[in-house]
Amino acid sequence: MTCRILLLFILFILSSCVCGSFVVNVTQSFYQAKENQSITLEWSFTTITGLSLNSLSVFCRLFTDVKAFVLLHVHQGVEVPESQDQHFAGRIQLDKDVLGEGRVRLHVSRLRTADSGLYTCDVHTSYGTDSGECRLLVSAARDRPESETTSGTSLRKDSQPESRGRIGLYCALGLTAALVLSLLVSAFQKLRICPKTCR
Repeated sequence: MTCRILLLFILFILSSCVCGSFVVNVTQSFYQAKENQSITLEWSFTTITGLSLNSLSVFCRLFTDVKAFVLLHVHQGVEVPESQDQHFAGRIQLDKDVLGEGRVRLHVSRLRTADSGLYTCDVHTSYGTDSGECRLLVSAARDRPESETTSGTSLRKDSQPESRGRIGLYCALGLTAALVLSLLVSAFQKLRICPKTCR
């Protein structure tokens, strides 16, 4: 009995510690875009009442197969532009208005295929440290005949992503498998229930 009470007490303490911990979450784990488009990457982090930006440091990087790039460095609430890699010069904009709400929102413009890779965001506060990551895949823009574009805007809409077609295929295969399985189960049940003379 004493062991059970002790175990419950330990579980209560552990759950309260986990619930109160500092966490950085990524809003979306995978992004896909085309060359020359813009995209917004966003992470959220645990905040406390009266969060002071002076106690906040943020470090965002891109890891590719070739090298690591620094996108953003905020030290004690102040952006440090000289830390930014030249690869992203003039193409990254931090939304400072949402930092106090517990969000790091980066607008990346004029995407390049070399921008594909793993994006990480490390957040350090006076009450905790954590990081989150997401992936970005930038595909090359296709050359379009002049008849398909007007003032740089495409007249035709892009087709639906291939993943939707795959999802439909997997759903159909799953339903078919479930139907075959239910038919087999009912056939086996009939064989087991009927005496040998019913067969």
